[in-house]
This record gives sequence, C-alpha cells and structure tokens, in this order.
Amino acid sequence: MVSILFNLRLLFFFILFTTQCCFSAKTELRALMDIKAALDPDDKFLSSWTLKGVPCDGSFEGLACNERGQVANISLQGKGLAGKISPAIAQLKNLTGLYLHYNALYGEIPREIANLTMLTDLYLNMNNLSGQIPSEIAHMGSLKVLQLCYNQLTGSIPTKLGSLKKLNVLALQSNQLTGAIPASLGDLGTLMRLDLSFNSLFGSIPMKLADAPLLEALDIRNNSLSGSVPLALKRLNDGFLFQNNLGLCGSGFPSLKPCNVTGETNPSRPQAYGATGLSREIPETANLRLPCEQTQCSKPSKSRKGPILVGLIVVTVALSALGFLTIKQYRHRKPKLGNSIEVSNSCLTPDQAKGVYRKNGSPLASLEYANGWDPLDGRNFNGSTQDVLKSFRFNLEEVETATKYFSEANLLGKSTYKGFLRDGSAAVIKRISKTSCKSDGAEFLQGLNVLALLKHDNLVRLRGFCCSKARGECFLVYDFVPNGNLRRYLDVKDGDGMVLDWSTRVSIVKGIAKGIAYLHEYKVNKPALVHQNISAENVLVDHRFNPLLSDSGLHNILTMDIVFGALKASAAMGYLAPEYANTGRFTEKSDVYAFGVVVFQVLSGKQKITSLVHSGAESCCRFQDFIDPNLHGRFFEYEATKLARIAWLCTHDSPIERPSMEEVVQELGDFTGIRHWFFGKNYDNARFSKKICVFIRFLFREINSPLPSSALSIMQSFQPSKTAAVGERLKINKLRSMTTDGNRLFN
Repeated sequence: MVSILFNLRLLFFFILFTTQCCFSAKTELRALMDIKAALDPDDKFLSSWTLKGVPCDGSFEGLACNERGQVANISLQGKGLAGKISPAIAQLKNLTGLYLHYNALYGEIPREIANLTMLTDLYLNMNNLSGQIPSEIAHMGSLKVLQLCYNQLTGSIPTKLGSLKKLNVLALQSNQLTGAIPASLGDLGTLMRLDLSFNSLFGSIPMKLADAPLLEALDIRNNSLSGSVPLALKRLNDGFLFQNNLGLCGSGFPSLKPCNVTGETNPSRPQAYGATGLSREIPETANLRLPCEQTQCSKPSKSRKGPILVGLIVVTVALSALGFLTIKQYRHRKPKLGNSIEVSNSCLTPDQAKGVYRKNGSPLASLEYANGWDPLDGRNFNGSTQDVLKSFRFNLEEVETATKYFSEANLLGKSTYKGFLRDGSAAVIKRISKTSCKSDGAEFLQGLNVLALLKHDNLVRLRGFCCSKARGECFLVYDFVPNGNLRRYLDVKDGDGMVLDWSTRVSIVKGIAKGIAYLHEYKVNKPALVHQNISAENVLVDHRFNPLLSDSGLHNILTMDIVFGALKASAAMGYLAPEYANTGRFTEKSDVYAFGVVVFQVLSGKQKITSLVHSGAESCCRFQDFIDPNLHGRFFEYEATKLARIAWLCTHDSPIERPSMEEVVQELGDFTGIRHWFFGKNYDNARFSKKICVFIRFLFREINSPLPSSALSIMQSFQPSKTAAVGERLKINKLRSMTTDGNRLFN
C-alpha cells in the first residue's frame, strides 16, 4: 500500500513537471513570436523564428537556451532590425543576456523589461531609442552591464539606479539626457566604468560618486557640468575624462581653472548650475534650491513695473521693424548671392564666371553659413603645423572648378565628388560641413596635420584641403582610385569579369596588412594611429589592383556623432571587435579584428561571413568551406591555409590572442616565394604538382645521381588529389635535405 502511494506521488509530480515544462515552452514561443513581430515587422531578418519551430533546437537565429531548455540568451546585434522592443520580452523569465545593439530600433524601452530579474547583460546601445530611461530597471538586481549609449533618450538619470548593487558598467553617453548626476550612483560598490559623456547634464560631480571604491573610468565630457571637481577623481589618471564642461574648476587637474567657491556644499548633492552665473531649469532628481528661493532675493516693487513694461513694448516694436527690413533686404539680395559670397583668406576665390556653373550645381552648394568659423585662420597655427598645412592648402576656386561647382554629374556618393585639378589629374573631393567637424580649432588643426603626414603606398594619398569661412565647409582632396572599392568584387557571378584571381587576392591582403601596420607604427613625424573603420568599402583598388586604405585618420577631425554614425554600418557588417561593447574604446587590436574579417571576405568572395567559413578556416583543410568557388580550384593550398589561419587568429574573441599587424606582415612576407618562382601569376594546384615532379627529375639528372625511392614517393604523393597544404612545405624540406643543389635552387 505504501509503495502504491509512493508511485502515485511520483506520477503526480511527473505529470505536474511535464505540464509546467510544456506550458513554459508554449509561453516562451508565443513571447518570441510577439518579439519577432515588433523587432522585425517586415520579416526580413528573423525568418527562422517560426510558430512551428522549436526555439532550443538551434533553428532560431541568435537564440541560446540553458540546460533546462529555457531561452537564456538573445544575441541579435548588428542584424539591421528596424522595429521596436516588445513588452512581451518580460515573459522570458530565464533570460540572462539581451544583445540588441547596433540596429535601428526605435520607440521607448518598455518598462516591463524590469521583470527580467535574472538578466545580467542588457545591450541596447547604437539604436534610435527614445523616451526616458525606465526607473523600473532598478529592480533588475542581477544586472552587471547596462549599455544604453548612442540613442535618443531624454529626461534625467533615474536616482533608483543606485540600487543595482551588481552593476559593473553603466554607459549612457551620446543621448539627450538632462538634469544632474545622481549622487546615488556612488552607492554602486561594484561600478567600474561610468560613461555620461555627450549629454546635457548640469550641476556638479557628486563627491559620493568620486569615492566609489572600484571605479576605474569616468567620462563626463561634453556636458554643462559646473562646480569643483572632487580631488578623489585624480586617482583615475587617464580614466577620468572631463573636457568641454566650461563650469568645472578644481585643484590638482592642470587643465582646470582654480575654484572661487563661497559657502559650503553638500557632498551628497550636486551644486546648482546657477553657481556659474547662468540660470537653468533643474529637474526634481537634482533636489536643488534655485537662488531666488532664498531670503536674499527681493521682489521688484510696483513703482518700477510701469517703466519696465513700457520699455519692453518699445523694444518689441523696434525689433519687429528691424526684422521686417532685414527679411526684405535679404529677399532682394538672394538672387545675387552666387556672385557675392564672402570667403575667408584661406580660400580666396574670384567673383567672375560662377553664375553659369551654379545653375547646374548641387542645391547643397548654395547653403549659407555663419561667417565666424575659420579653422585655417593664421592665429591657430604653430610653426611646424603651419609649414605642413600650407603646402597642402587649395583655394576655393580650384575646388569649385574641379567639381564644376559641385555638379550632380560629378557626385560619386554622399558629399563626395569626382573632379579634375589644374594639372589634369583626377581627384576625389570630400565635403565636410562645419557641424561635422570638431569645434575646437586647435584640435581640428592637429587632426588635419595628422592627415597631411600620412604617406604610404597602401593609403589613399591626400592631395590637399580647403576650408571656406563663408560656406562653413571644409574640403579634402584625395587621389582618385579608378577601380572602386573591394566591396565591388564580393558576391560576384562567375564569368562577369569581376572575379579576382588568387594572386591578386593574396596581393590585396598583403597590401591591406602593410597599410594598417604603417598606421599602428609610431614614427618621429607620425603618431601611432588606429583606423577605427576598416572594411571592404574603405579598401580601394587602383589600376594595378594595389589596395589603398581610405579615410585613414579621418576620425581625428570629425565629431563623435559622425564617427559613430559610420560605426553603425560597420558594426552591422561584423567588422567591429566584440570587446568594444564593453570598453567603448578602439585599440590596434580592433583594427586587427576588422582586418581578419576582410581576409575572410577576400578568401570566400562573400561579404557576409558565416560560421561555416570560420569553422572551415579553423580546421585548415576544408577549403570548400572558405574558398571562393569561382576560383575553380586555382589557388595555392599552402597560402590558402596560412591566410585562413591568420584570419581566424585575427578574429579571435579575445584581443590578447590576436596578433599585431607587424606580426601579420612578417607572416605574410615569407610564404609566396616558391609559387612565384615556379609560375608567377598563372598557375593552379594541378600544374604546381606536375611542375614539382618535372623539377625533381631535372634536379637529380643534373647532379648525375639516380632517382632515390624517397624522391619517387614524393613525386607520387604530389598528385592533385593527394596534395595537402601542410604537407607541401614538408615535402620541399625533404628535397632540401637530399642535395645542396636542391637547397640552393629552392632558396
């Protein structure tokens, strides 16, 4: 009887467990379908998510499950998703990682996301999300990484975020956040990196935050912060970035002015923005008192209100009349703007013969800007910079004449024109507006000076530049590269004349590596640089199919918004190193990762690199998985193996495991001698095998020696079907050991 009851209990629990599992699986599937409908409304990218599918069998792209068969991870970064985040996400109770960064998602962050109490990583950065940061996120007690940067989020930073006791990284930069920095962030005992840069925050830096025990990096650049900088932040050294906050002061920081503070401050509260003499609306989260809430403020007497009112009326009428006259004069002069445009001394231009070209020019060329901007003003030069930059300066007449006044017929791409200079050479002119350039004149000039110093056979040559005060634009003049970019030669059809032969592919890889290595190298007249945007689109190909890196050093003169706008497209194609999501910084190893992706693209002939290509390269010998079938076997297996291995190492998840570009160049420099010695460019594996056999017979006939059995076995193994990439080098080494003449000839 007891055993029967025991068995019945087991049966009951089994049925209960099975029912719960089935119910949970169905709930998750329905939630995933709702999430898909919101993220990808046109069903372009998540077609593998189907109602009849099984989420945990590997068929759902970007989905991973735990050992209990529950959805634990959604990784859809850089997929081109252009929808919204569905509140149904809250039904995936076991989710520990949500990675939706580098997409084009819009709308608000659903408050229901706070129900994901097991979530440790939340990556929503590099999208177009708007609205406020939900304060409910504070309930996600397991959260370690919160990435919301590079969106359009507004409002203030929720003070409740200070309750996320496990948070290591909080990245909110490049949004539209206002208000003060909550002192409660100082309660985050495990916080290591806090990035609040490029927002509209005001008030002072809470002293409580400065004392956060594990804080290693604090970036508050480009805000409107004021008040004294806590001396405790000096311990962060280069990890503390505070530029472009005009109201900040403090001792111990060389670039800050000393403070002139009266009265005491509460270390747990930020100071009011009004301390700098400016007024600003302060949100409730700041918990501040405006100056006129205090007893010293006096109200204007009634006897003074009358004259003030009369004065306001008079001023209003005068301004209205002045505005009317200005508009009338502007409308009268508008047709003549083409012949009377005022420019700075850095871009002198004659007034004659412009009207004819302007009629057929780009409508953008007629825009007017303020006349106060002139980065090439002589006051901004120092001695060495002036010498370098002056030799590169074009005048506006040359630029306009070259492009036929920015004619639509000369337009190559966004703000990029083809033109012909006075010497008859073709050039590419990039137009960069004032708003896209760094606002600090000295910083802009320094970046421009770096561009002028870059000289290498595998970099697109900068011919010169011009900055127009009247237009509010700068123009960069580069050599024209006739064969377009590397992207043109990917995903092409066999027989259309665009398939690159093997020798050209190897040459392109070697050239790209040399160009990147040059950028990374420090020289007396050139700083070490990180390219930051290596991609097939930024590798141009000249008439000899020599690769040239474009946009090298360009980030040094552009604003962060423009740089990261370009980064979105690059990330979507898989060029961005995975560690950037955690660090927010580029290093030489970021370029190495992107280079590895480009090598895979060159080998496979495809723009999109699949996991099959990676696994084929890792195994070294599965050439069918990573070699372009359009080559029809016409490639050198030893080279293919080595290139695949280099690409695999360069795209390693850990930056420490990736080689430097100097090491890559050395590795690429010593493995093409044998192939070139035999054939030059025209060869295939079968011809290579035949040629080796002929050479062995010739070698032993010349030294009057009978053909040994070891040589015969080598010749037999050199059949096309038996040739192995690694074995080829071993066989040649054996031949070297047979005779000194063989060693001499092979070397």
